[in-house]
Amino acid sequence: MTTAVTEQNQSAVSLPSSAVVWTEAEWRAFEQRTREGALRAASEKGAWNRVVRASRHVMRRYTTSFFIVSRFLPRLKRDQVEVIYATVRYPDEVVDTFPLSSEQRIQRLHDWRNAFEEALTCKCMLESLRAEVPCFLAGFAEVVRRANIPPEHYRSFLVAMEMDIAPRRFDTMDELIQTYVYGSATVVGYFLAYVYGAEKPDDFSRTLKAAQDLGIALQLTNFLRDVGEDQYRDRVYLPRDLLDAEGLKSADARDPGHQAGIVRVVKTMAQEADQYYRRAADNLDAFAADSRIAIQACIDVYGRLNRRILENEHGLGHRERISLREKWQVLPATKYWKIPLAYCLP
Repeated sequence: MTTAVTEQNQSAVSLPSSAVVWTEAEWRAFEQRTREGALRAASEKGAWNRVVRASRHVMRRYTTSFFIVSRFLPRLKRDQVEVIYATVRYPDEVVDTFPLSSEQRIQRLHDWRNAFEEALTCKCMLESLRAEVPCFLAGFAEVVRRANIPPEHYRSFLVAMEMDIAPRRFDTMDELIQTYVYGSATVVGYFLAYVYGAEKPDDFSRTLKAAQDLGIALQLTNFLRDVGEDQYRDRVYLPRDLLDAEGLKSADARDPGHQAGIVRVVKTMAQEADQYYRRAADNLDAFAADSRIAIQACIDVYGRLNRRILENEHGLGHRERISLREKWQVLPATKYWKIPLAYCLP
């Protein structure tokens, strides 16, 4: 996602910054270098390690919060999470950031989907790379095989990305969650649940439910922080029934007369998100013990951000953030050494 720019007054709204982390050309060049390095590896393990390092670099560049909390996973799980992140990041950049026409975005996602299906037919990552599958998809297909992730979850994610190319409106919160949020966030939570693992194998359904609740909570928080930015892209994730209750048939975050009602809708949705964070926290014990520190940190960091949105008194022009210092405060002090080390290592 692009970042918000300045706020001039309480009636100002956040717009996408012209600065991007990577252009499409830079993504392609980085992918090509990673592919060439992986193909030069002497073994499947060597190729995997090369793709993991590249995925870690993507995560480190694009997200501070998730990068930090994922440092507290065991190495094998962390590697897989990094590959998952890179594999969902690129399609998101296609629909959000790269300066493409709608037709070009659709074609990019179509090609990406076909490459994923190609990777699933391959027996190993090197075979996928030799078949010219993008390196992050080749790595993700390996995660799918290792963690037994149902492939239809990633297909659902790509459907949600396509929905952002020609945005639609949602009548109710339930419709928003069951259609768009399911593909954009719930299934990503499922990916991670398969990697994190369950404390008890016969209780995996509760692990999936906790991952679902956390995925929904995270997505709602992201929506609510970026109302102005989403409108700039002609996207409205605020349900019609909540806007109608405020007398807003066509809500405009740029209109000072609409902002008080929109803020009330945002706070109603933030209260809903808070309940999802609470349910995820209540079921934290469903996850394998060695994954819980990272998951708890994620709940704490983003839950705090959601509460900031809920308590915001500055209007839509104020984009809530959690400082690096606050992020550190939710992490175990005995593990602080991992953070600077993670930023130093390739």
